[in-house]
Order: sequence, then C-alpha cells, then structure tokens
Amino acid sequence: MKFALAASGMDNYPPAMAPWEPKSGSAEILRFAQKADSLTWDWLTIPEHVMMPNDMVQHMGTRFVEGISAAAVLMGATQRIHMMTYILALPYRHPLLLAKQIATMEFIAGGRFTLGTAVGHLEKEFEALNVPFEQRGKITDEYIQVLKQAWTSDTPAFDGEFVKFKDVVIEPKPVQKPHPPIFIGGNSKPAMRRAAQLGDGWIPWLVTAENLPECIQYMKSLPEYQEKADRFEILVTTTAYAQDDHHVAYGETNIAGDRDGVLREIEGLKKAGATSVQVRPPKVETFEQCLEWIEWFDREIIPQFR
Repeated sequence: MKFALAASGMDNYPPAMAPWEPKSGSAEILRFAQKADSLTWDWLTIPEHVMMPNDMVQHMGTRFVEGISAAAVLMGATQRIHMMTYILALPYRHPLLLAKQIATMEFIAGGRFTLGTAVGHLEKEFEALNVPFEQRGKITDEYIQVLKQAWTSDTPAFDGEFVKFKDVVIEPKPVQKPHPPIFIGGNSKPAMRRAAQLGDGWIPWLVTAENLPECIQYMKSLPEYQEKADRFEILVTTTAYAQDDHHVAYGETNIAGDRDGVLREIEGLKKAGATSVQVRPPKVETFEQCLEWIEWFDREIIPQFR
C-alpha cells in the first residue's frame, strides 16, 4: 500500500481546512514538505485551480496554487518524496509546454513526479482561458497522447484535431521510464475508461469503500485494463467528504485523526480494492500539531500496510 499526503497550506478548501492554514505561507509549506520527505510518505499531493469563480468561493475557498510551479519548488526543497498534482485540469495547458515543464522537473530532480489530471469541471475557468468546455473530454484524450509522444519518441510527431507538429526534437526526456505516471481523476464511466485506456492509475473523487468495488469491476471489464492490471494504481482519499459533485456541502466533513478511526478507513479501502490512499491531516489547531500528526501517522499507521 502506498500513501499520499495532502500538502497542507496550498488551498483553503472549507470542508477540510485546519484552523492554522489560512495564515500559513512559504515557511509552513516548505517545512511540511520537508517533514514528509524525512519520513516514508510516497507522494505529496498538490491541489490546483487557475482561478475561482465568485459563486464557488463559499464552497471551494479562494487559495489554490498552480500545480507545476508548486511541484518544481517542492521538488527543489526535498530529496526523496514524489509530487503529484491532485488534480491538474489537462485542457488548460498546451501539451507540448506541459510535457516540457514536467520533463524539465524530472531531469533536474531525478524523477519524482506523477501527473494527476482530469478534464476539469469549472466552466467559468474554461471560459476565462478560452478553452471549449464541451470538448474537454476529447481535448484531454488527445493531450495525453501528445504528452506520451513528446516524452518517449526520439522523432516526436503528432497530427491530431487540436495539436499538430513534426520535424522537431524535444529534450530532455523524463527520468522515469517509459514516462512519468499519469493518474486520471473523475468518477464517471468516461473517466474510468480514460484511466484504463490511457492512464497508469485512477484517482476518483467522492468514491467510498462501499462503491469502489463496482467501479473497479467496470474497469476490469475493459481490455486495456488487463494489460496493466499488475501495475495500475487505484488511489482513493481516506476523507469522506460531505460534498456533492459540485462541492456543495450537505453536512460536516469529519477527518479521522485517531488510530482506530484511521485504521478502519484504510483497511476498508484496501479491502475494497484501493492500492494507495490519499491522507488529509485532521483539523488540528496549530501547525506544530500537524507536523506531529504526520510523524505519528508515519510511525504508527504506515508500517501496518507495507
């Protein structure tokens, strides 16, 4: 079992935000990452939105970092731990530029990056970036193919609906082979198909231990999944968000922080088929308490599942 730790201080998402986070800044964010790096956590997950529509602020908050620059800074501040965008909306960036950014981080930092991506869901964000919202699925599928072509081919070329190029060289190549892992987010059947067909893992949202087996069974029915079943990651958050698909709360989100509660959550997800979990620290009062908790989790919980 692998463990991803939500990088605190990078968003102010109301359902999960701890009291110390709104006033946090670079000092806390870097110390948090370096503490996780000194332990055995596998990934730090980095949230992202380019902007937040005013009508969504009460549901999602205002602070969201840009995922690639945040990952680059944290990779420079750490030595071992991997970074994962959770989640970068792929249609927002030209795939050649994104491929170059990721390959550059990989080349300098010695790998250590996983692209967590999806089609995106905030229509006003698409409008501001002049990206067609209705075509986001088709764009995402094509962009993933472009990324792989740029990362793996010595003579990269592509002739698609949205991207065309040939007679170019794209270097440096990423350190991880054949390319950095690509985990696909989303709960719909198209998202699960995309993960099985084009991804190396699936990172759903609002999927619980109760409905996870049905989702996995669907992906297993796809021929493309069988080819990668032994290396396909299914990463599920341990936080049971009291939110709908539009981030509107219908209750209070409780994040377990005690040993028995944490163990029950992880054991349930593992039994349901998860190969990895994303963990969000509980809503402790102070930053120092948060550091103590992630160290406690590393000592008391992670060894139970290795």
